[in-house]
Amino acid sequence: MRTFLSKALKGAVIAGSFAIALPVWAYAANIVVLPEAPIQGDPIMVYVEGTTTLKSMAFTGSALKPFIYKNRPTAIYGFDINKKAGVYKVSATLSDGTVLEKNILVDERKKPVLTFTIPAKLGGTTTASQKTLVSALAIENASLVGLKTGTKAYWTDSFQHPVPNPIVTDGYGYDRDTGEATVTHKGTDFRAAEGTPVEAINRGVVRRVQETRDYGKTVIVDHGLGLMSFYMHLSKIWVNEGELVQRGQYVGLSGQTGYALAPHLHLTIRQDDISIDPAVFLKLFE
Repeated sequence: MRTFLSKALKGAVIAGSFAIALPVWAYAANIVVLPEAPIQGDPIMVYVEGTTTLKSMAFTGSALKPFIYKNRPTAIYGFDINKKAGVYKVSATLSDGTVLEKNILVDERKKPVLTFTIPAKLGGTTTASQKTLVSALAIENASLVGLKTGTKAYWTDSFQHPVPNPIVTDGYGYDRDTGEATVTHKGTDFRAAEGTPVEAINRGVVRRVQETRDYGKTVIVDHGLGLMSFYMHLSKIWVNEGELVQRGQYVGLSGQTGYALAPHLHLTIRQDDISIDPAVFLKLFE
């Protein structure tokens, strides 16, 4: 069983342009990384406890984007599912120049391969439709890279599930083999009968409303700092691009548009254009 921690930060903390005054505990500053045993495709949460000043954080030299969550400076790094497993360094620089470092092991994700068919509405499981599927997905995914994102976090509350009484029907990180094509499932599917209201997992700005061949009717919400949630295969869309939505606000209704064999909600979460495991991400914020 994978383990998650929850510790309160104490001390006065400064990260980038923000500052928090908190009571000081008398223990040495150290970096906390969650989950404790991450694997490929996981979101990795980083924070520093036991310090009075924090200037910046980084993952293998890449600057992280701090935000305040539960009165502590926190950052999320999206570890790509195809990035090599191994030992990586997380660092934090304090305002006095002190550098804290922590090595973490990111283990390999076992990716099962399941046989999938292509629905008749997309041409069925033929060689031609499989090739079309791959080329269309490449075009659709390319169009979703580099979307505008806020320079600050739009949320203050924890993240929630997108449907009530959530039941996962298909998890993140396995390969779908249609014969000629293999596609990695980079999201989480939730049971949702046709027309089930779909809720924004947190406050954010709607950056894209669209319908494509494979993803169907889709809403993309920017939560700021490169963090985005994607709601796919909808039957109806109830928001507009540029609209500020609140946590729990309905963004549309579930359906089976695009590459979907039955009604459901597909949720993708990306950090800086990296698709991460939504189940692990939501667990981090419990």
